[in-house]
Amino acid sequence: MSILSNKVAIVTGASSGIGQAIAAELGRRQVAVVCAARRVDRLDSLATTITSNGGRAIAVPCDVTDRDDANKLAHMARETFGGIDILINNAGVMPLSHMAKNRVEDWERMVSVNIMGILYCLGAVLPHMIDAGAGHIVNVSSVAGRKVIPGAAVYCGTKHFVHALSEGLRSELAENNIRVTNIAPGYVATELQSHITDKDILERFKAYDNIKPLTSEDIACCTLHALEAPPHVNINEILVRPTAQAL
Repeated sequence: MSILSNKVAIVTGASSGIGQAIAAELGRRQVAVVCAARRVDRLDSLATTITSNGGRAIAVPCDVTDRDDANKLAHMARETFGGIDILINNAGVMPLSHMAKNRVEDWERMVSVNIMGILYCLGAVLPHMIDAGAGHIVNVSSVAGRKVIPGAAVYCGTKHFVHALSEGLRSELAENNIRVTNIAPGYVATELQSHITDKDILERFKAYDNIKPLTSEDIACCTLHALEAPPHVNINEILVRPTAQAL
């Protein structure tokens, strides 16, 4: 039996990719999973799969850029399962483009989802974890939070923010017995690349064609490694790339 059994986890961006994989793995470990995203049909399918395999899960439609939605998400977790032990801050977008193309709406979207979305979910969950005197926050960042890539200045900026926020949270919440982990993946085969419409960026991504990418399940495995560490162990950061990814 996993040490996570009977805990309650919120997973944002759970309708596909990394979020979906993490939610599925948590369900297998008898964690009650609150699956959150905007695509309700996919959420319902995921929750049904988890419950049909003997787990517990609910699907909660949520736009993380809406503060009220984030608060409702935390409320649903507590009302349905009695608490919140884990927050997986995974929702993110990546519409890359060169700054000179002035795609202001894409910049706003990245800031709204990748920064404010994380903050709103934290704001909704933290009071409950502090009251409980325990909890684990996992922020899914990117290697882009460690290395600035041409054509990804705003995206990298949002992910640098996630790294800084995670370290600030860790230092502030240590006395509250709340652990914080930053997961920073390199190239992962997910829908994230489909957010890119800039032809110049898409052309450059062809350089990754010869690299075997990480899978969402690989990132879920890393996340579970941190979550299942003994309570006195706080794995602060996991930076993980495909073996063949040089940068």
